[in-house]
Formats: sequence, C-alpha cells, structure tokens
Amino acid sequence: MSAYRQSPFSNLTPVVKNLLIINIIFFVASYLLRNTFDMDRWLAIYYFSSPNFRLWQIISYMFMHGSILHILFNMLALFMFGPILEHSVGPKRFLNLYFICGIGAIILQWVVQAIQIHSITGGFIISHPDLDSSYMAFGPVAQKLYVIYNSPMVGASGAICGVLVAFAMLYPNMEIIMLYFPVPIKAKYIIPAYLLLELWLGVKQSGGDNVAHFAHLGGALLGFLVVKFWRLNRPNNYF
Repeated sequence: MSAYRQSPFSNLTPVVKNLLIINIIFFVASYLLRNTFDMDRWLAIYYFSSPNFRLWQIISYMFMHGSILHILFNMLALFMFGPILEHSVGPKRFLNLYFICGIGAIILQWVVQAIQIHSITGGFIISHPDLDSSYMAFGPVAQKLYVIYNSPMVGASGAICGVLVAFAMLYPNMEIIMLYFPVPIKAKYIIPAYLLLELWLGVKQSGGDNVAHFAHLGGALLGFLVVKFWRLNRPNNYF
C-alpha cells in the first residue's frame, strides 16, 4: 500500500466519528443480546401515552436500528454529509442540530399518531392503553390502536434528515451521486425531491409500509428551522 494513500476515515470529524461508533455498538449489542435482553422494549420509542414509553427513549431510540440495511443507509448518509456540515457549524452546534432534529422527528410522528387516535376515539389518548394482542381480532380500528400503542420506532433517520436539509441549505450547489442513481445532482434539487417522496409515502400509507415517514419529515423541518434560527450562512468557499 502506498504511504500516501489516505484512509477514507481520516477526515472524520469528532462528533460524526463518535455517533458512528455509538450506533454500531448499539446495533451489535441488540443482535448479541436478542435472546437475553429486549433492547427494543427499553430503548426504542413508543407513543407518549403507551405503557412502554420511558423518557430516555427520546434520545436512545436514535441509536437503535431494525436491520442491517437500516443502519447502513443512515450511517452512510452521516458519513457522507456529517463531516462537511460539522466543519461548517462546529462540533457543538452539529451535535445540537443532530439531537434537536431527532427529537423533532418523534414529536411530529406523535402529532400524526395523536390525530389518528382522535379520528377513532375523539381523544388524543385512550383511558386503558395497556392493549394486548387480542385487540388484533376486533377489526381494523382496534388493530390501528394496538399498532400505535405497541409498535416501537427506531432509527437515526429523523436526525439524518435534519442533517441533509441543513447540508442542502449551506451547500445547495454541491453535487451528490446517489447509490442507485449514478448521476450527479445538486443538493438543492435532490434533497427536496427526497422529502417530497417521503411526504407522498406518508400520506399514501401503503399496507405493509412500517416506515415512519412523518418522523423523517419532522427531522427535516427542524433542520430547516434550526439553520434559520441560528442564522447560519453558506460558507464563502462552498463548492
């Protein structure tokens, strides 16, 4: 190997590097402990009035992932866009942005779920939230309530979407090549297009789609608001 060949990890910034490490540790631990300790039960996040909800899940759910592809795509996006953004805004602001967007993601997801519950029951919570699997036999309405109260949400996707939006706002003309679409497209076009797709998929609510699309949109919205609130400007030397 040439002494001048640079490692692809040599330009990782401190916050991005630590987020990658923590996410991988959580994923490996959830795999190794799957038969002895249900990490999803305690570290994934549930609807705020679910008996399974714990306050720390607002943070811990961002480090849990449901599959190898789930964590692979999230960490790849963090690896690609995170260091540039961290260099621009600084480690502290980048970390704050990441967690603010992750929290904003779950808040919007809860709002959508609350609206769904209200359309069924007339309220935003139910008086007896300890629903068991027997409710699945009582038709689609009962099934919907059961799923909302008992399905955990995991993943850094909301935080990542916020990072993507912030990146597109600060580096709108930087060209991106997507994995399955090997044509360079400017960030100001491809990231809004991706968010429109998320909106369409969220509204469509296809059967079998267990992706929290509105959580992704919540993270993206907070990313936009944080950049505006902090009055972050495009770097003079952006490309």
